[in-house]
Amino acid sequence: MVTRTELVALALAAREHAYAPYSRFKVGAALVTASGRVFTGCNVENASYSHTCCAERTAVFKAVSEGEREIVGIAIVTDTLPPASPCGSCRQVLHEFGADAFVVCANTQGDERHSTVRAFLPEGFDPEVVLAAIRRGEKG
Repeated sequence: MVTRTELVALALAAREHAYAPYSRFKVGAALVTASGRVFTGCNVENASYSHTCCAERTAVFKAVSEGEREIVGIAIVTDTLPPASPCGSCRQVLHEFGADAFVVCANTQGDERHSTVRAFLPEGFDPEVVLAAIRRGEKG
């Protein structure tokens, strides 16, 4: 299993691939799944800004597209003081696949903050609750 230090290094390397010509806010992410596989991602901006994808979601979507459904940890690297945490959309996507996953928020200066997805999103939209409601035939 990859260490948290190795995960941060992979996220730092992924950050170099960020496409951020508009914000110049480069982010890299690296996540590890229950099977031990690692997936990296970077933010990819778009001139139509709402179509931008964050580094965290890029990594999650890569993992899911390769058949992985359980995230055990993620490292996110920015160049901010203090290290930036995931946005709300990323928090919910991470919650879907790893509510109890560890999160390392790091920056290029070597600072780190450690938390969990659940701590960032304590009452996240739980997929099990939604699926149970669908099975019961409940609507909106």
